[in-house]
Amino acid sequence: MTLRLDPAETEALRAWAERESRSMQDVAREAIREYIERHSRMALLDSVLDAELPRYAEALERLGR
Repeated sequence: MTLRLDPAETEALRAWAERESRSMQDVAREAIREYIERHSRMALLDSVLDAELPRYAEALERLGR
């Protein structure tokens, strides 16, 4: 896989990696892992809400009044 960044992104990644005494690759890989984990949790939550919200729609509507 090749990741193409614009010059500003490359410089920001380089600066962050230097700040943490890590390689640019390590910082990028961690960011990707965190992105996937965060979005996986959001997808799971959306799935649960889609399945469960209809059961409570009437009660939620009453509470909103």
